[in-house]
Amino acid sequence: MKIAVQMDHVSKLSIKGDTTLALCLEAQKRKFKLYQYLPDNLTFIDGRLKVVVEELKLFDDCEDFFELGKPFTDDLNSFDTVLMRQEPPFDMHYITYTHLLDHLDKKVRVINNPVSVRNAPEKLLVTHFADLMPKTIISKNFDEIKEFVSKLNKVVLKPLYGKGGEGIILLESNDKMFDKKLENFLLGEHEPIMAQEYLPIVKKGDKRIILINGEPVGCLNRIPAEGEFRSNLGVGGLPELSELSPRDIEICQRISKTLIDYDLYFVGIDVIGDFLTEINVTCPTGVRQIKELGGPDIAKLFWDNINS
Repeated sequence: MKIAVQMDHVSKLSIKGDTTLALCLEAQKRKFKLYQYLPDNLTFIDGRLKVVVEELKLFDDCEDFFELGKPFTDDLNSFDTVLMRQEPPFDMHYITYTHLLDHLDKKVRVINNPVSVRNAPEKLLVTHFADLMPKTIISKNFDEIKEFVSKLNKVVLKPLYGKGGEGIILLESNDKMFDKKLENFLLGEHEPIMAQEYLPIVKKGDKRIILINGEPVGCLNRIPAEGEFRSNLGVGGLPELSELSPRDIEICQRISKTLIDYDLYFVGIDVIGDFLTEINVTCPTGVRQIKELGGPDIAKLFWDNINS
């Protein structure tokens, strides 16, 4: 199998914790040919997609963990699989390349489907399952958000298209600086924002459940660090292996058909207590941590099921 990985440059990744590298290392074990390309090295011309690629070789658990071949230009249709693995922000730069990938031949499998990635960003796809979510508002209107917060007392404000907990703040209705904080948050975002009911049970963890082809295959609970309400590993969350609760299973079953219908093959959902908060489709993470904590080898399952 010949695989092109649309990614941030491999040098920026962490060999110990990055899911992209876990997927690539497993592909390499299977003797698949791996190539990396940066999104800006993709060109649409005469109805075809040209791309500047570099052959990629990886070495686990060492400082010099990658080796790149000499760049050359290839037709992206010559690849069997394209992995979209560049990190958000999910902006027009990101979206433009999903449009370009629409021109690939049908025989080339893109994971995840670029049309669905474009149409189902993580904090918006989840709104189609409103009964599974905590109380939520998406708006740019100051008065609507203020009224929403006043009824709940404490909410989490989130940018719609960020990543890894960046830009997320906690806001209480009795905060003396409430108006100023909300105004500043709205001014800092071009798009509407999400305000979501704060769930105190997050102190016990925020689960990241990995699904392959609509089926849950592993679960990582992330405990917020002392004095922190965010549980993301990038802001100090502590990972622990977790079993799926009956409610987790119910949530997975509810969203499974949508994921399959949208060809969202590799997905990470976030669950706090009984509530689904996000459906991550752009660059889901957590695979290496789950394996290191004694859980399943999800990278292996990823390639085992690729043609299912």
